[in-house]
Amino acid sequence: MNRVTHTTWASILSFVSLLLITNLLLVVSCLPLVVLLMTTDPALSWPLIALATPLAAPGVCAAFRAFREHGAGGSGPLAAFWAGLRDTWRRSLLIGSATTALVVVLLVDVRALSATDAAVFVVPLLAVLVVLAVAAALLALVALAEVPTAGWRDLLRASVYLSLRRWYLTAVSLGVLVAQAGVFQAAPALGLGITASVVLYLAWTNSRFTLRPVLDLDEAAAQ
Repeated sequence: MNRVTHTTWASILSFVSLLLITNLLLVVSCLPLVVLLMTTDPALSWPLIALATPLAAPGVCAAFRAFREHGAGGSGPLAAFWAGLRDTWRRSLLIGSATTALVVVLLVDVRALSATDAAVFVVPLLAVLVVLAVAAALLALVALAEVPTAGWRDLLRASVYLSLRRWYLTAVSLGVLVAQAGVFQAAPALGLGITASVVLYLAWTNSRFTLRPVLDLDEAAAQ
């Protein structure tokens, strides 16, 4: 019984350590975006925020890599996070840049068309495309953390298709991210210091399950 209790507590402490260390590394890697969000009015500084947002993608992908390594019994969070940055920063930055550019264009179109007669038809469609772009980007970053050498066609096709095919899982992932945005707005210290990695872990777990039809996750983790 004592051995079981000791193992349980060791697992809990290891998981808490993973979340805290990853949270710190995530904040540091996303510092330009964090500073802008905390010191400016997003309604006025959105062009700068749009420029800084892609810089956060490598850190998010590295966090997913740390979660993956922990689940597979691999290296610690610091080493895994660094390995994730080293292996995926170029491609994750490209995913973040393309997604941000697409979302900005769509939102500008929403604003431009909101006062026209076509708004009732066009605006909901554009809003759906924004949600799809964010959902596909999230899946792409998770898949990239799992298989850094995946081909672009397979990566993007699987991300777009499965975000639609398993829309109910997509809704859960996006829901926790929206909740994190609310926490950050209400209590930035709590959002940055504790809940960021927790929310990303939940989104990562859900996204891995979403990707199961196209990824042999057990094999990928072993590799």
